[in-house]
Amino acid sequence: MDIQGSQAAYLLDGITVDMIPEKTMKTIQGFIRMEGIYRAAVREIATKLENLNSEFQYARDRNPIHQIQTRIKTPQSIMGKLARRSLPLTVDSARENLHDIAGIRVICSYIDDIYLISKLLTSQDDIELIRTRDYIAEPKPSGYRSLHLVVTVPVFLSDRTERVMAEIQIRTIAMDFWASLEHELGYKRPGGIPEDAVRELKELAEIIWDTDCRMQKLHRTKEEPGS
Repeated sequence: MDIQGSQAAYLLDGITVDMIPEKTMKTIQGFIRMEGIYRAAVREIATKLENLNSEFQYARDRNPIHQIQTRIKTPQSIMGKLARRSLPLTVDSARENLHDIAGIRVICSYIDDIYLISKLLTSQDDIELIRTRDYIAEPKPSGYRSLHLVVTVPVFLSDRTERVMAEIQIRTIAMDFWASLEHELGYKRPGGIPEDAVRELKELAEIIWDTDCRMQKLHRTKEEPGS
């Protein structure tokens, strides 16, 4: 049986292939194939973002995008999330229920750039916007700010075209700084972040937001004619 052993080995953690029931192995193979398709979707979106950034460099002598980060949930992570939600451990279930298998984080210099990049990307003919969550206009209780988009993009395969879903998070450098450290402080900490630290993090989020707004104001002044 051709089971793509070299590709599946990292999922089996030392278990030999002949110990795995054929049905289970087919499921694992399905998740491996799905991972490849989602990687293609991430490359497609990242290329679109890079092209927009390059155009701004040539046309307006600046880059609205500071950095682009991408990630794909591993098959282990996908199956673990499905199991925690008591959902079927199938590729179809993952594609239907998990919207963040493919993730792209876009880090911008200014608040205005977040909405500009969102508008330019989602106005492209082959990008379909599924959902927007604006945690900048309405921050999470923790103080977290970011613009979240769920979109689909076509992935052209040898025998078909599939529309693949991806989550895009767009935020400023300052927002990303706060979110990264907040995640690090709380990651796998028993009982979560202490209450006094939660309050301080929220206060720091407000300070960072004020800084973002002031930097945006300075940038707008620079862009005004005659400045």
